[in-house]
Amino acid sequence: MSWIYPITVILYSFSVLGYFIDFLFNNRKVNVVAFWLLSIVWSLQTVYFVLRALEVGRFPIVTPFEGLFFYAWSLVTISLIINLRFKVDFLILIMNVVGFSMMTISLFKPHTEVPNYLASMLQSELLVLHISFILLSYTAFTLAFSFSILYVLQHQMLKKKKWSKRLQRFGSFPLLERYSFLTAAIGFPLMLIGVILGFVWASIEYHSLPWLDVKILSSLMTLIVYGAYLYQRVVNYKRGYQIILLNIGAFLVLLINYFLSGQYSSFHMWT
Repeated sequence: MSWIYPITVILYSFSVLGYFIDFLFNNRKVNVVAFWLLSIVWSLQTVYFVLRALEVGRFPIVTPFEGLFFYAWSLVTISLIINLRFKVDFLILIMNVVGFSMMTISLFKPHTEVPNYLASMLQSELLVLHISFILLSYTAFTLAFSFSILYVLQHQMLKKKKWSKRLQRFGSFPLLERYSFLTAAIGFPLMLIGVILGFVWASIEYHSLPWLDVKILSSLMTLIVYGAYLYQRVVNYKRGYQIILLNIGAFLVLLINYFLSGQYSSFHMWT
């Protein structure tokens, strides 16, 4: 199984490069090659995921390595579905830049099994549900971020009067803004449910909850920022460039929550 992962990462890098070349030069032939490479990447990821599950005897998402891998796999899966149904090529580029980054980072995470002192705690179905909902929310928020980036790029190109065929492949402003909102609206309840499940599990396992822990505070902050975005969008009817920037800012808070807070959390120990 050891050879599958590096081969997958290499093919993934070529796929992302192909989509980037298509973005720069509007090369449809390269786009087709990039799509088929991405399809092979998904197949290898799925095989690796199944083999990993059989090896460890559980749903493999509880370690940092497994979590990042599942996150990247879900982004590739959504990318292929979007490519087959909607043909939004530049959206796929942005999503897979994130997905490739996650797979690359996962290479530096330990691939070993869960330590014995954590194994019994991490067998909880409640914890698996907590992690699953959180990772699915990350996928939805990444999709919202990708739509927002397309909106900003198109806004800047039009502002600088850079007319080209590339603009026709971005999609309209109203659709980009709407899909950015809808995917964020899906991600918010997923993350909220995931956080609540984590609180319930921690209360059962530890009989208390360290509210001042960095991971808990940053998770709540992420929900607050996304909640503020949704409030401005739904209640105050905010539209356009500024609200899109708020969506992008919320995703940056999400990344800080995942990568930085985990380094300083004594409670969220498996991160």
